[in-house]
Amino acid sequence: MSAPANFNGQRPVIDPDDAVMLLIDHQSGLFQTVGDMPMPELRARAAALASMATLAKLPVITTASVPQGPNGPLIPEIHANAPHARYVARKGEINAWDNPEFVEAVKATGRKTLIIAGTITSVCMAFPAISAVAAGYKVFAVVDASGTYSKMAQEITLARVVQAGVVPMDTAAVASELQKTWNREDALQWAEVYTKVFPSYQLLIESYGKAQEVVKNNEVLDSQR
Repeated sequence: MSAPANFNGQRPVIDPDDAVMLLIDHQSGLFQTVGDMPMPELRARAAALASMATLAKLPVITTASVPQGPNGPLIPEIHANAPHARYVARKGEINAWDNPEFVEAVKATGRKTLIIAGTITSVCMAFPAISAVAAGYKVFAVVDASGTYSKMAQEITLARVVQAGVVPMDTAAVASELQKTWNREDALQWAEVYTKVFPSYQLLIESYGKAQEVVKNNEVLDSQR
């Protein structure tokens, strides 16, 4: 399959030096409508995206849809995990890309690769993702960090955004493309991020740690014989 038009023949992979993280409408009220995945998993993945953006030194832009109403405030983990994130208040626009201040915040980063996650997927993620592609950006949509009210809605939205040139990804894949290598000083912090994306990774870390402990103990016993 050929790369979407906005990639201009380049491989559709994330360049951390050119990427911006857009976390859109991850709000407590909207989370209560999610039906395509368990809400705690969605919340943990959205928070993990904020953490990995901090580790990879990506600009982060957040926004909320009428947070003073039933949609509720942004979940606090996002700004806690990405203290450098810039919040853009909207004036009622459903599509964040229709808000001039939001678009200007993206342009001000000087970067052309957007990593987008949003709730509701079919609206808050899809609308700005499609609009950004039309504006010439490379856009990656993090599907498992974007929740919607049904699996059918998720599948329909995926078909729509892919047709528009958006590249769908999952949270762990985004982490891996940003991290690039385990040969880095903050490797343990990246490992911690993966435990938030899929908690079973914590079991892998614990089993490895126990195995290393057994090896070390055996070496000590051997040296004492």
